[in-house]
Amino acid sequence: MMNRLSRRQVLGYLTWCAATPLGAYPSIARSAAARRIISVGGALTEIAFMLEAESELVGVDTTSIYPAKAKDLSSVGYARQLSAEGVLSLAPTHLLATEEAGPPAVLKQIEAAGVPLTVLPAKHQFQGLRERIQGVGRLLERRELAQVFVQNLDAKWHHVQAQVAARVERRSARPARVLFILAQSPSQIMVSGDLTAAHAMLTYAGVQNAGLGFQGYKPLTPEGLISAQPDYILLTDQGLQAVGGKQAVLKIPGISHTPAGRMQAVVAMDALRLLGFGPRMPEVVLELHQLFNSL
Repeated sequence: MMNRLSRRQVLGYLTWCAATPLGAYPSIARSAAARRIISVGGALTEIAFMLEAESELVGVDTTSIYPAKAKDLSSVGYARQLSAEGVLSLAPTHLLATEEAGPPAVLKQIEAAGVPLTVLPAKHQFQGLRERIQGVGRLLERRELAQVFVQNLDAKWHHVQAQVAARVERRSARPARVLFILAQSPSQIMVSGDLTAAHAMLTYAGVQNAGLGFQGYKPLTPEGLISAQPDYILLTDQGLQAVGGKQAVLKIPGISHTPAGRMQAVVAMDALRLLGFGPRMPEVVLELHQLFNSL
């Protein structure tokens, strides 16, 4: 079990939090039982590192790229396409994942082999992030430290949302219209509607999702692009690379007939930061808000 944090430790940590970016991690001494955990989900892996449990991780999925040390761990492949053999070959004592992991049949095989599973809700909302930190804290027997991080996260979140709300209230013009494009190749391009991670992030950032009118993702068409009239096009860094770069995006049929195309307003961000709903979420929301109100 984790040693109980003293009042002095907690107060000292909260003082550190007030002046330290979310991406830096403190050092608080603790003891932990030997575990061999596989983490499936970039945000979950980031939380595990945040809670100083990296020594207990033996494997991660391909979305686990932050912090950099996560990439040194053995990979079990893409979160949605796990193989029982690959997971079991690492002799894990536990599999930690979100409900987006799969396929379900493979998860059943892993559980049948005697490996306990902890599956946390994906929930692309700020509250979901809080719950994931608490859930990982319970699994890793770091409940108190997890709660300290949640308190710090709440403070950062309230500060960011206050800044967004203040600027939105002062703004006389309509909010910027942003179209998120999910791309895996030049022939596989989708746009995000409601009930997506991209939609949630755009809403938190105080801008309008130009892909409203449908739920989930749907194929991009020239007619849809022109009708959406986005001021900005947003992609992940990985999606921008898959399409062929900014100039390739500007050549997509229909883009030139939009404000974003005319202003060449194409923006990209790392996929885990943008859509992962991990501990850096408040910072990313503020970055998006400032970006779409300054270009």
